[in-house]
Amino acid sequence: MDITQYKDVYVFAEQRGGVVQKVAFELLGKARELADALNEKVVAVLLGKDIENKAQNLIQAGADKVLVVDNDALKNYMTEPYTQALSQIINERKPDILLLGATTIGRDLGPRVSARVTTGLTADCTKLEIGENGEFLMTRPAFGGNLMATILCKDHRPQMATVRPGVMQRLEDTSARKGEVEKVEVSFNMEKINRVKLLESVVKPKTTKDITEAPVLVSAGRGVHKEYYGHLRELADELNGEVSASRATVDAGNMDHDLQVGQTGKTVRPQLYVACGISGAIQHLAGMEESEYIIAINKDKFAPIFGVADIGIVGEVEKIVPLLTEKIRNLKK
Repeated sequence: MDITQYKDVYVFAEQRGGVVQKVAFELLGKARELADALNEKVVAVLLGKDIENKAQNLIQAGADKVLVVDNDALKNYMTEPYTQALSQIINERKPDILLLGATTIGRDLGPRVSARVTTGLTADCTKLEIGENGEFLMTRPAFGGNLMATILCKDHRPQMATVRPGVMQRLEDTSARKGEVEKVEVSFNMEKINRVKLLESVVKPKTTKDITEAPVLVSAGRGVHKEYYGHLRELADELNGEVSASRATVDAGNMDHDLQVGQTGKTVRPQLYVACGISGAIQHLAGMEESEYIIAINKDKFAPIFGVADIGIVGEVEKIVPLLTEKIRNLKK
């Protein structure tokens, strides 16, 4: 493979129901940084039906160019038509780098596309950067999150990576940014597509708020008994925030998976993260260490969470949280 003919940083701009997902804008922010380091362009790939009007939003978020594939076959996400469309674009346009969100769609689409275009895929990356010699460095947790591995794809293109929502930071939108929107025609193999039909789409209503959007999170760990969760809820309410949880809390069946922070949960960047009874395993830190301000409450003064905390309080969560709540309540009067 002649890798010198491959150029530009591509982003799969995931959309659901005509709404471009948050992770797409986050990836454009990182793609902008990577492309500037390589002196290349950022290209967003938008697949769907009647979605061309969303292209300008992608340009404002950092794209130099948006490739729009508008087709009935892409109205709802299905593996085969989306794989065909993205694979054709890769084979024709030859991108150097391709970024996808590590969402349910991205985790389904990424491996299939990488197999069809014969390249590698680094999943769930937490860090992407350009090395001193222009190589693309993809870093992800390995061995159960106990160490971080930096992976290179030297001999094949595109260099593909998936990134979970909340890991990268979105650029500030600017209406002054100019870019090109190009409609692309794709030839579909309908025989393969028609092997699977979508009979019905059932959208389950969310019963919890998205913790990745919360400015403040009060998070429960193994060290908090279930009967005290109400205290965490009160503190979160006083701070105009939400409650979240560690994996141990979710595995115990005490909170929904949608509220889980960490390597196997969600990555969050709140303005304030209050870790209650959380030891601070590396798997949890991977999901919250980029929070702007971290307060840790734990009775174990040697807990690893104190290593990333801005303020550490050694003591029992059951006693400290109600005191904090009352203090904040009094200050607001």
